[in-house]
Amino acid sequence: MTSYRLRWQRKRWRARALRKGRELKTVSDRTRHIGTDDVLLFCTFRNEDVRLPFFFDYYRKLGINHFLMIDNGSQDGGPDFARDQPDVSLWRTDAPYGDARYGVDWLTYLQGKYADGHWTLTVDVDEFFVYPFCDTRPIRALADWLDASDVRSFGAMLLDMYPKGPVGQTTYARGDDPFETASWFDPGNYVMTQNKLLKNLWIQGGPRARSFFATKPKQAPALNKIPFVKWRKPYAYVSSTHMMLPRGLNLVYDQQGGEKTSGVLLHAKFLNTFGARATEEAKRGEHYRKGQEYQSYAERYGADPDLWCQWSERYINWRQLEVLGLMSKGNWA
Repeated sequence: MTSYRLRWQRKRWRARALRKGRELKTVSDRTRHIGTDDVLLFCTFRNEDVRLPFFFDYYRKLGINHFLMIDNGSQDGGPDFARDQPDVSLWRTDAPYGDARYGVDWLTYLQGKYADGHWTLTVDVDEFFVYPFCDTRPIRALADWLDASDVRSFGAMLLDMYPKGPVGQTTYARGDDPFETASWFDPGNYVMTQNKLLKNLWIQGGPRARSFFATKPKQAPALNKIPFVKWRKPYAYVSSTHMMLPRGLNLVYDQQGGEKTSGVLLHAKFLNTFGARATEEAKRGEHYRKGQEYQSYAERYGADPDLWCQWSERYINWRQLEVLGLMSKGNWA
């Protein structure tokens, strides 16, 4: 009965995505250039002109072949910049972000149309994928190894990065590497529970939990992600990239005491743009629970927190994260 209900729910998400896909207007369609073995990246953004140059540069160096981007009503130069990139296909919509399941419906529509059979990375503009050997091996090498291992999905914990000192006093210019500024993270303070229905691990903790949700830890943002997937048309994300259907795709961590290969998404949210963005999103109410998370940011410290503490650790590389138990190379040698 449970399997039947989940199959039906997955079909509903897919049907909903087909309807919501009508809200997308093509700006620049270069999908005809997508090759059979290309690794694709999907992303929704809004007013991210300051971040996009480094974002594209980072993922090109990692080995992404084509970017499929959705502009949700930006009012800056980001859409024009994205439109002019030769490896980017761009769509635009002014429809409410929240009504599209926080962008998931739009992305599901494009993934169903263009991603079938491709390894697909789904991230936000402030998320940067780190996996074992990413400093020496392109993302295609990871995809090939996962194919050879008969693995369809790859997990990554969202790791909040932050500066030393008040966030609003940092300097971040267009095209800068955000991790030259936001170079610190929490090495511990993470808790995990299992979603018994969908089988995924639910991870919470880090600087947002201790600074904004200390009195209500169960409301802290989820840090578990499944960003890298060998996509098939029947697939669908259930909640952001936190969990998927079919639910077998959620088994990205070994829950019996062993280790499976996993990665991290370095999260560059806490830059000097944070205060204005938190205030804007709290007013818009288009994010999860009508933007309650952003309301918590805006109300505390005037959205200008100092997240650094005596236990903070400065980021070096992926090997450091593996030693700390935040990711694992598993049996990939």
